[in-house]
Amino acid sequence: MSTELCDLSAVELRRLMGARQASPVEVLESCIARIARVNPRLNAVTATCYERAREEARASEARIRRGEARGVLEGLPLGVKDLNETEGLRTTWGSPIWKDHVPAKDERMVAACRAAGAIVVGKTNVPEFGAGANTNNPVYGPTRNPFDTARICGGSSGGS
Repeated sequence: MSTELCDLSAVELRRLMGARQASPVEVLESCIARIARVNPRLNAVTATCYERAREEARASEARIRRGEARGVLEGLPLGVKDLNETEGLRTTWGSPIWKDHVPAKDERMVAACRAAGAIVVGKTNVPEFGAGANTNNPVYGPTRNPFDTARICGGSSGGS
């Protein structure tokens, strides 16, 4: 099995992008392909914003070519926990109370990541309100363990 871009560390990806051996668009497409391949089994990613992410990846690629990278996260795809408000992307905190909530703006942490060049790809599954020892909620259901899908993931970062 060959290594895909989505398997590499953020440090290695930034190095490859800086050396023009990989582009933000290629990295993003690798991540989207992985999500498409494994998420139906795992239920780790709850909401996606692929078209916006593709636009941002193209803009990031142009900045890198011009030597105008915005920050240390330039061009790196990011999955945001469904505990963080993300502009235009359903944010539920895993609770039916918020199942239709779509924030008008990013909360501070998400905004800071974007300002540093990160590209939000989607939201990752969490237990309701981030509480509990397993990643299962009434909005999206459980996140399966990738090593044994008969089991679920633990904690508030199970989808991550």
